[in-house]
Amino acid sequence: MEKAQFSPNGRILRLKAKILKKNANELKIEVEGAGHTLCNLLQRRLVEDEATDLAGYDVPHPLASNPVIYVRTKGDEKPETVLKRAVGKAREMNKEFGKAFERALKKA
Repeated sequence: MEKAQFSPNGRILRLKAKILKKNANELKIEVEGAGHTLCNLLQRRLVEDEATDLAGYDVPHPLASNPVIYVRTKGDEKPETVLKRAVGKAREMNKEFGKAFERALKKA
């Protein structure tokens, strides 16, 4: 796995992912540079999906920001498809928040 890239002020420019386990209904990935904020958001979007049987994440060591995201799906749905859908929903939420924030600024 390549290392996450950081800007001079310490902000993450690109997260890196490593597949730890993958089969027909399970996916376990390590995401270097991610934290609880991203993982919690993805977990929430995953559990909303009817194809998800189980979803969660773990931060194995508090000093190393390399959380592990786990998803298990029902039936024939591939876990990577469900995770991609969760990422899309998170992106859409981000866009909607940006629009709502801009509207609120104009009213203030």
